[in-house]
Amino acid sequence: MEHQDGTFCSHLEEKKGVEQPPTTNNEAVLKFKQNKRKKSQLKLQDYIDGILQGNITIVSQAITLIESSLPEHQEMAQHIIHACMPYSGNSIRIGITGVPGVGKSTFIESFGKIITAQGNKLAVLAIDPSSERTKGSILGDKTRMELLSVDPNAYIRPSPSAGSLGGVARKTRETIIVCEAAGFNVIFVETVGVGQSETAVHSMVDFFLLLMLAGAGDQLQGIKRGIMEMADSIAITKSDGENKEKAQMARIEYSSALHLFPQHPSGINPEVFVCSALEHQGLEKIWNHIQTYMDKTKQNNFFTTKRHTQASFWMYETIHDYLKQNFYSHTGIVSKIKEYEQLVIQGNMSSFKAAQELLELYTSQSK
Repeated sequence: MEHQDGTFCSHLEEKKGVEQPPTTNNEAVLKFKQNKRKKSQLKLQDYIDGILQGNITIVSQAITLIESSLPEHQEMAQHIIHACMPYSGNSIRIGITGVPGVGKSTFIESFGKIITAQGNKLAVLAIDPSSERTKGSILGDKTRMELLSVDPNAYIRPSPSAGSLGGVARKTRETIIVCEAAGFNVIFVETVGVGQSETAVHSMVDFFLLLMLAGAGDQLQGIKRGIMEMADSIAITKSDGENKEKAQMARIEYSSALHLFPQHPSGINPEVFVCSALEHQGLEKIWNHIQTYMDKTKQNNFFTTKRHTQASFWMYETIHDYLKQNFYSHTGIVSKIKEYEQLVIQGNMSSFKAAQELLELYTSQSK
């Protein structure tokens, strides 16, 4: 194309001056994100009102704040928990644990459906301090609990992200308070991880149910005596088909084993049940037993005493957890602890002397 001054330009040069379309899409996305952020920034009273109205979205947002490690989220979470306290405590808290392959998910779904069918509101929580290592999570269980996950009277909350057992357990206990304030009158606390998580669950529930398998070799092998002693009752699962006879034999074995243990502190001897979650057999007996147990422990004052002991326990556990976290994240300690570790490894200082000096350093710099 020839210009009036006799010069030429190509098509590419002509297009050079064409304006690019306005970045309306980017601006729209930015505004959307800003609006979404504003909506998510609920005020304290919004959280409290939503929780007391049983608004599941707001309940979930409140629990997310509890699980967050950000200081501003933790501050808001503590205000929410404090406001929920007067409306909490009116539920049956049931801990559920079991050996691998026992069918916890199937049991919880079938058992939970019986409970919600009677007009109760059920929340299913989990303690899993090992999810980062094992990639395990109640999220997997949630996809298997198809009926319970769509039940309007049930709420399944995925496990907190991996962390120290004390921290994860404390967050689960705080979550219980929010769920109770939201109107859930039955709480399941499930152990997803293994090991010390059973002890943590036992310290925050009213009734501890141990699920066991029949026909898996030596019935008592691999089960710690401590877990057996903690159990308020035992349920032999998968008692269907060819397993029925084995389950009855296992029930006799466990009943005999429980008689060797000291008197249960509740004054109520644990029972052993057989059940089939697939065939919905024996589950109502377990639920009736739990309700009877609750009535009796309230009458003999064990229920109230246990709740008070648990509240005191978690106060001290929270202090220990905070001090430990604060100590190891302290700048003075972070810069010195490896140096002291090497002195201990090389035999130039005793472990006790190193610990004492580090604690003195922490104390002096924390004033």
